[in-house]
Amino acid sequence: MAGRWRSTGGWAPLLPLLSLLLWRAEAAHIKKAEAAASTTPGNASVTGAAPVMHYMDEAELASSLRSLAEDEAPPGLARLFSIGRSGEGRELWVLRLSANLPEVGAGPEADPGGPPIAGRPQVKLVANMHGDETLGRALLVRLARELVSGWLQGDPRLRRLLNGTDLYLMPSLNPDGFARASEGDCAGVRQSQAGTGGGRENARGKDLNRSFPDQFATAPPDLAAVPEVRALMEWMRRNRFVLSANLHGGSVVASYPYDDSAGHQPSGLYSRSADDEVFKYLATAYASNHPVMKTGTPNCPGEESEVFEGGITNGAQWYDVEGGMQDYNYVWANCFEVTFELSCCKYPPASQLELEWENNRESLLTFIEKVHIGIKGFVRDSVTQAGLENATITVAGIAHNITTGRFGDYHRLLVPRTYNITAAVVGYLPVTVVNVEVKEGNATAVDFSLEPTIALPISDPTQDTPVTATDSAPNATNVTSTEKPTPAHQAIQPKDFRHHHFPDMEIFLRKYANEYPSITRLYSVGKSVEQRELYVMEISDNPGIHELGEPEFKYIGNMHGNEVVGRELLLNLIEYLCKNYGTDPEVTDLVQKTRIHIMPSMNPDGYEKSQEGDRESTFGRNNSNNYDLNRNFPDQFFQISDPLQPETMAVMNWLKTYPFVLSANLHGGSLVVNYPYDDDQRGIATYSKSPDDSLFQQIALSYAKENAQMFQGHPCAEMYPDEYFPHGITNGAHWYNVPGGMQDWNYLNTNCFELTIELGCVKYPKAEELPRYWEQNRRSLLQFIKQVHRGVRGFVLDATDGQGILNATVSVANIDHPVSTYTGGDYWRLLARGTYKITVSARGYNSETKIVKVDDKSAVQVNFTLARKDSKMEEGKMPDINMADASDPVTKEFETLIKNLSAENGLEHLLLTSKADVLPYRYRPYKDLSMFLRGLNLNYPLITNLTSLGQSVEFRQIWSLEISNKPNQSEPEEPKIRFVAGIHGNAPVGTELLLALAEFLCMNYKKNLAVTKLIDKTRIVIVPSLNPDGREIAQERDCASKIGQTNAHGKDLDTDFASNSSQQSGAREPETKAIIENLIMKQDFSLSVALDGGSLLVTYPYDKPVQTVENKETLKHLASLYATNHPTMHLGQSSCPNKSDENIPGGVMLGAEWHSHLGSMKDFSVAYGHCPEITVYTGCCYFPGAGQLPALWAENKKSLLAMLVEVHKGIYGLVQDRHGRPVSKVEIVLNERVKVSTKEGGYFHVLLTPGYHNLHAKADGYQQQHIQVLVHHDVASFVHIQFDMDNRIFGLPRELVVTVAGATMSALLLTACIIWCVCSIKSNRHKDGFHRLRQHQDDYEDEIRMMSTGSKKSLLSHEFQDETDTEEETLYSSKH
Repeated sequence: MAGRWRSTGGWAPLLPLLSLLLWRAEAAHIKKAEAAASTTPGNASVTGAAPVMHYMDEAELASSLRSLAEDEAPPGLARLFSIGRSGEGRELWVLRLSANLPEVGAGPEADPGGPPIAGRPQVKLVANMHGDETLGRALLVRLARELVSGWLQGDPRLRRLLNGTDLYLMPSLNPDGFARASEGDCAGVRQSQAGTGGGRENARGKDLNRSFPDQFATAPPDLAAVPEVRALMEWMRRNRFVLSANLHGGSVVASYPYDDSAGHQPSGLYSRSADDEVFKYLATAYASNHPVMKTGTPNCPGEESEVFEGGITNGAQWYDVEGGMQDYNYVWANCFEVTFELSCCKYPPASQLELEWENNRESLLTFIEKVHIGIKGFVRDSVTQAGLENATITVAGIAHNITTGRFGDYHRLLVPRTYNITAAVVGYLPVTVVNVEVKEGNATAVDFSLEPTIALPISDPTQDTPVTATDSAPNATNVTSTEKPTPAHQAIQPKDFRHHHFPDMEIFLRKYANEYPSITRLYSVGKSVEQRELYVMEISDNPGIHELGEPEFKYIGNMHGNEVVGRELLLNLIEYLCKNYGTDPEVTDLVQKTRIHIMPSMNPDGYEKSQEGDRESTFGRNNSNNYDLNRNFPDQFFQISDPLQPETMAVMNWLKTYPFVLSANLHGGSLVVNYPYDDDQRGIATYSKSPDDSLFQQIALSYAKENAQMFQGHPCAEMYPDEYFPHGITNGAHWYNVPGGMQDWNYLNTNCFELTIELGCVKYPKAEELPRYWEQNRRSLLQFIKQVHRGVRGFVLDATDGQGILNATVSVANIDHPVSTYTGGDYWRLLARGTYKITVSARGYNSETKIVKVDDKSAVQVNFTLARKDSKMEEGKMPDINMADASDPVTKEFETLIKNLSAENGLEHLLLTSKADVLPYRYRPYKDLSMFLRGLNLNYPLITNLTSLGQSVEFRQIWSLEISNKPNQSEPEEPKIRFVAGIHGNAPVGTELLLALAEFLCMNYKKNLAVTKLIDKTRIVIVPSLNPDGREIAQERDCASKIGQTNAHGKDLDTDFASNSSQQSGAREPETKAIIENLIMKQDFSLSVALDGGSLLVTYPYDKPVQTVENKETLKHLASLYATNHPTMHLGQSSCPNKSDENIPGGVMLGAEWHSHLGSMKDFSVAYGHCPEITVYTGCCYFPGAGQLPALWAENKKSLLAMLVEVHKGIYGLVQDRHGRPVSKVEIVLNERVKVSTKEGGYFHVLLTPGYHNLHAKADGYQQQHIQVLVHHDVASFVHIQFDMDNRIFGLPRELVVTVAGATMSALLLTACIIWCVCSIKSNRHKDGFHRLRQHQDDYEDEIRMMSTGSKKSLLSHEFQDETDTEEETLYSSKH
């Protein structure tokens, strides 16, 4: 493959027999080639008396090519030129072949081969990159002669090819290596034998196919040692090659990208490019026409078992080649390159050249012809019809773009299929053509006509073009208006032009806040490392208040401490707005209709270290911890390993607190407006387009066009003479790659659109130059603020009560970037001119869609009214169940708090207003941990209770700390949450996070209203270390070691929660037993959060493999809640070692899919404790250094607090009978799957994902109850169930049973009476007979006596028999 260099073990022992082996290896293939040549006329050469093929040295090669170009070829068909020289000064010749070649231009930038031809795709074939792989060199010389001869003879195929293709043939990229190589050296080993020769590398010993920039490399290559590579790269930069072949030797196979992978696995790893199907198509086109290659079995000596299906292979799957040329072509240019290994022998004897030509002729021609597949066309300006160079051509679903050439022409290789194609370029509205059908054969023509996004001024870029607002938004500020004050009014300009050090700046800000209190508010969002305040000046007609419908805007300056122009401009802007409010119409309108926040300095510490006059150094750039703040934000593509800095965290929390719509970050060092994205997943300088790319271009132009020097696009000619930014704007990543930047974080994590503005070439200019900077940027600063009033704005309202809906999602079709509503239901969505389909949705509501037309004027106001989803109960299930009205003022106040904390910026506001925070700085071994917990208990006795759940194997206590306003008292009406950590002793980060959480809550009790109410209304249990024995032996900074993972018995405790049987209970570890008996089986927790380490994600039950996961939606929702509130976890890129390509959607995964195992704590908690539990993996390193603890706490505290808020949601209920008495042990079944029981007092609580849920309540002696309950996303749904006594007996209504029983008893009594009467009559008749028959009294009495005795015996006999039967029947029943 492209520069393959494998072991020569198979060749070295065989060198004496090389010729024989070579002949045997290829004999069968020779016969196949001869047969093909004899049966296929098209394969016959058309050159007539072509010279016998042989190897040419440098002089003969140059002479032959020059003769062909200048003497044999007709004028305008061929041109010979050199792109540079090798290390030893040999020319790197290229022969260009195409009909009607244009003349070579003049000037240093002109390509020696001449300019490109409009609409004609460029193809290059490069050979002899390895000097000892020579077959390609000879074949390209022969191909050149074939093409010239075919043209002269009128061959239709070859004439068609040269009429439509711009072909470049480079026989030798490594002429120095060729000069050292030896004919017949098949394995390239003679250098090692003789000490000279060889020839694979260039003259400086460098492998050219390991010397190109590589997407997976950690450092750029040293191009000084490879002038051949540098010359080729420069040649490629001047041209737009579409297709390329790299001809090698050493095997017979077509190899396609990628050639390597991020992990650089030696072989066996398929490294797939975005155009994998195209590359396989191209490789197959060559291989299928080569008689040896297509068999897939080259049978090279030493590699006889090597098989390539279809004669092709993925490069990295064959073996890894870092720094290869074919990947460079694809990644860094428009060009698709495939590497062809042409023969087993690297330098075959010249006698075989004719045969090899016959083997490769058809393959070469067919491959060149494939440049015409896919799509082609032109991208033009719709007004001038001029071609647009560097327009980006995007194919939906393929993450690889190409760009247009200087005529606006493009060729995009694609396999047959239907595609959606988009053309975009800076300053123009993008256009998409859908359902483009690509067929086999010639390319489908698709032309684009792009409309400019703005009417560019012809002369003065600052010329005014006033426009009026639309009627649909009468309160909005004009977007494109640059109206200046009327001549009757002259705006007051700033006079305070000097550099303000921190004390001076602080006084300045306090002065204006004091002098203009009606429109200003000075506040701080946090402190720097050196404890300087991060001040923000708010300017608004109602400072301190978010006015419904009014957008919020921010400027941030001085992020890099030595880039000071932005800092001073923002102080000038504060002065200008304050002094002109009320007198200048433009300023007054802006302040009245916009809430403006200005942060003059984000890095005050760095500023104090910087020096006036600094042009381009980095002294003072970073903060006091020496971190670049603009590389410190969580990134969508890369894991930022540096700890989050105080300034970064403060700004992140600030951005989550306010509903910012638009922002600019002011820098220095160049003069350009830079828009997202700032980086891409490959980490290279390439256009990285966001979903709102066209909008970002427009708002960037709104600033640049007001700054005449910036708009010209040549910012710093003296410092960077080659730098050019059309119209003064650039895509960030296209300029250079910036991972961890602030502007991308704004766009991806908030509603805010942010740009980065470079204000000048000098970072810290002299103070006397500051007035000039103000004059250059004054109009731009004001005009940019106005952009916050473009697009669409409005309210999302509840159709039932007309109230605004918080956190409703506003989505625009075909733009993958939704925004959300603020507390009053108001929203702002910046959009470029066009017609859009906008959909608004919210949990518990039906969505609504509207078609909206947006122009370049003020924002269009569009309100949405959402109807609640049907909450009617199922017919026939209407029990006596009441939804509580929550009329208690205390309850309503707490509900309001939970709603506010659930809002997008709710938790950030809590953190921002906290009176105290903690800063974990070290790990606590068991003794220190115990003392710390006792200290908390002693210092906060009214809200804490410290108990031991049990002991470990080595008799360490397993501590449990309860935090509540009534610790150790039963409060069944309050939800109970537990936080658990340290189940694996080698992952103690969770332990320290829980200790920090405990201290944070205690310190803010009675100091912070939200924290106080959460503690008053929640029972919080913190178990910081389940495995204290393992923790004692674990080692800090040991990121991968398993030492300490298990307990003292060597048992992984997270596999010891197997079941709840008595047999299993006796065999459990003491730690597990203590947790189960004294924590989980209390069955009174609503939620459990377990912290672990080793990756960055959240898993939810089950860890064991199960077919279905009950309540999966809720469990996943809880896990997602934690991940979403974490700055990087939700991105799903852990970037852990050996897992760099791991992608976990949303940072959440089912436990069994992540690490399947039995006996986990969370599975036991769900199955037997009836409590949902999630496991949080806090970071890749099990035991990171203590220096990372502050950053880890900053990353996780919001998520931990989010779980405290979430436990107050779901369904909260009370079950009573008709008399108001609580009913305990009622089984509550949700959605026929989830079961909980009422606690003491009849209370129950269960967490559920927002939406409708079916509730089924049942208890012995009571009627079963059914209801459908709507669960809200921001507050609990309260259910009051009143039970009736069960009126059914034997499954029948009580009334029916009583009636039937009464009737039955009456019938029995009546029957008994009748029988008694009949018996009595018979008895009397017997007595009368005796009187008549007996003549004597004595006889009569004897008769009576005998009869009475017999009757008693009979009665007794019957009674005994009845009892015996009854007992036997009872015994029988019990046995059966």
